[in-house]
Amino acid sequence: MISMLKLRKIIQQLEKGKAIKLISKELRSSKNTIKKYKRRIDQSSKTYQEILSLNDEQLCNLLDCHTGPFTTSDDRYPILVSKMDLYVKDLKNPGVTKQTLWEEYRKEHVNGYGRAQFCEYITRYLSTKDLTIQIEHKYGDVLEADFAGKSLSYIDKQTGEYIGCPTLLCTLSATKYFYIEALPNASQEQLYAGLSRALEYFGGVPKNILSDNMKQYVIKSNRYEPQFNDVALEWSNHYQTNLQATRVRHPKDKASVEGSVNNTYYRIYAPLRKIISYSLEELNDNIRKQLSIANNRPFQKREGSRFTDFMSNEKELLMPLPADPYVYKHKIKAKVRKDYHIILGEDKNFYSVPYQFVGQTVIAVYDTNEVSIYLNMKQIAVHKRSYGKYKYITCKEHLHPRHLAYKDQLGWDSAYFLNIMSKVGPNSTQITQNILSSRPYPEQSFNSCCGLIKLLKAYGNIRFENACTRALLGKSHTYLILKNILENNLDKQLSISFNENYIPIHDNIRGYKSYL
Repeated sequence: MISMLKLRKIIQQLEKGKAIKLISKELRSSKNTIKKYKRRIDQSSKTYQEILSLNDEQLCNLLDCHTGPFTTSDDRYPILVSKMDLYVKDLKNPGVTKQTLWEEYRKEHVNGYGRAQFCEYITRYLSTKDLTIQIEHKYGDVLEADFAGKSLSYIDKQTGEYIGCPTLLCTLSATKYFYIEALPNASQEQLYAGLSRALEYFGGVPKNILSDNMKQYVIKSNRYEPQFNDVALEWSNHYQTNLQATRVRHPKDKASVEGSVNNTYYRIYAPLRKIISYSLEELNDNIRKQLSIANNRPFQKREGSRFTDFMSNEKELLMPLPADPYVYKHKIKAKVRKDYHIILGEDKNFYSVPYQFVGQTVIAVYDTNEVSIYLNMKQIAVHKRSYGKYKYITCKEHLHPRHLAYKDQLGWDSAYFLNIMSKVGPNSTQITQNILSSRPYPEQSFNSCCGLIKLLKAYGNIRFENACTRALLGKSHTYLILKNILENNLDKQLSISFNENYIPIHDNIRGYKSYL
């Protein structure tokens, strides 16, 4: 739509007889636009002075400057208007464009409008349909919840793969103070656990919770009486709040959280693109840091921030939180496998129980954070819940002794053995170091070091250290030498003065009498 100021300037230039090309250059207006209004002025049979004397409304009516589609007396127009709703509905179908609609229109109406005018009328019509109203929200009244369209992710340290996480967003309608959290998945239990943590973040409960018709929330959508599922009703009863759902395909019914989604992309997603997280917990820690910055960011057109507005006006109007948060628990039966683990089919992960219960049928009770395993009403194991797939969550105390030794062996390294010997004495440490360095790879000496530890436990620290002191007098240092020293009590003969020609007493060495 051309402004009245520019239109009057065009009329003034036309009255002076200036060329259309020159007017277009001076006023930066399309030549076709100037020609259009010149043609309408000529058809009006009024002089330029008479036209300039009209007020804006009269001038607009005379030269048809309206933006609405119903401002022409053209005979083709009523036909186009009668089909306008159908055209607008058709535009929502995949692949349908204004060009497509115009081609179909011209096949039916050979003398109809050209493409440019046809598209202009549809654009004007659409502009009258996309109107909004500014709604004043009451403090403490509504919390809007939704999932962001784009997910965040972290890197699994074990596999190196990116794990995508759906992102829950909750916004208080009045202050636009918002909360965001990455969830392991978009299941029902995760949604309500996330909503509970959002209320803890706000420090209170609003009167209403508004969401769209997501399947975790609504069984059957209805503009006036939507039906909510049992978990949703149980959750709302726990927090003494009311559930609401938007109209189907009306995202503007929750405009506050829709606006927060865009704000989240700018203020949280963008900074996080340069920060690598290696777990869901680490990802949410990084989100919280950016969330605090975003909520404390000053408003552009008024004083304060979302946080100060919330603290000053809304927090005190929220209802108090219940004593305990809502916990959504599952209960399943499972048989303990031969590897003394049960499988949690929902996550495809394995959780250990004490090996004595192999073959027993147990009850697993789990929520978003914890897995508890019971046998005959007695808890026999508890684990932190894992959300990776095909992982074994094993407690060391549950292992069979043979398997425990194997697990311990997997954790052996040179530092492990040296650390044990450092508590015995310097000579014990030196012997161990010599044994470890006697092979091309330290791992080849680990069994020998295990033998040293067995000797240490059998003979005690003092005798073992003395045995190592004696062994250091020789050139070869092995487990067998230390074993012989200890078994023959040679560690107790440290008072003997040794010299280069001394031959130690040994059952396999003959004395001089054998040669007489």
